[in-house]
Amino acid sequence: MNALTPDRIAAGAVGDRPIDVPLSAITITPYDPAWPARYRAERSRIGAALGGRALAVEHVGSTAVPGLSAKNRVDVDLIVTDPADEAAYVPALEAAGYVLRMREPDWYEHRCLWNEGHTVNLHVFGPDCDEHLRHLIFRDWLRAHPDDLEFYEAEKRRAAADSPWSMSAYNARKATSIIEILRRAGLRPAAGQRR
Repeated sequence: MNALTPDRIAAGAVGDRPIDVPLSAITITPYDPAWPARYRAERSRIGAALGGRALAVEHVGSTAVPGLSAKNRVDVDLIVTDPADEAAYVPALEAAGYVLRMREPDWYEHRCLWNEGHTVNLHVFGPDCDEHLRHLIFRDWLRAHPDDLEFYEAEKRRAAADSPWSMSAYNARKATSIIEILRRAGLRPAAGQRR
């Protein structure tokens, strides 16, 4: 995991996106059964825009876990052949209503696009990206382990209450619980990485 700091946000910001300060306080809302349908609509829009250039489109994050409270923002991972080749996919996504808001060449060539109203984070990664795989493992673990779902929800609520005006602080406060859950799911740091 790469710590989301204000400096990292500023370094990767594209356009006039706010740096670290959300437009409104971070709020955790009860699970909304409409979130999967919102994801499916986004998946269709992405598929129509990119066709076969979209190697995979996955619903990730808390809105992808039935019963888990979350920020009312759907996270989607899009896998393309080469995220650095923005010309191959960004113009088509922009025509479909997304705007490039983050470029992180030093972190899996990650790109993030937002829809209008920022109710969707569209994360772009390349094939076999470790971070994308962690998103899937984390999502699937929480779907199958209600105790960890409850634990993570409590940690998210605590993080939002402690840091309602800083995305980096909110994410940093959740990081320990995410790592703890990923370890229970069987993931371990690679040799030479921090533990």
